[in-house]
Amino acid sequence: MEFNDKQAIYLQIVEYIYDRILTNEWQGDERVPSVRDLAVELQVNPNTVMRAYELLQNNEIIVNKRGVGNFLSGDAKVKIRENRRNNFLRNELPVIFRNMQLLGVSMDDLTRRYSDYNKMNEKPQ
Repeated sequence: MEFNDKQAIYLQIVEYIYDRILTNEWQGDERVPSVRDLAVELQVNPNTVMRAYELLQNNEIIVNKRGVGNFLSGDAKVKIRENRRNNFLRNELPVIFRNMQLLGVSMDDLTRRYSDYNKMNEKPQ
């Protein structure tokens, strides 16, 4: 994983974990890698992973089962989606709307592009 300088590493690790969950690489109620294993995988200090895991525990995304390890909560995916959705609507969408207004991009333009995007990214059944 390549880290950027714009955000604390432990927060980037949280986002990395969120992505694993949202893409179904990690499933609800499944055991997550140990702090040490993830630290080795990401080539970071175990204390940094521990800090990420503590935040995830506080947000009820992972649960520590003493002596067994950390597990995803059953509704982790739902909580992450809700959190990211609210963040997007509150912080990112206003910037998009402002740029649309400045550039003269209409809702029809946006709808058409979104439809094209969905067609290109449809998964065969």
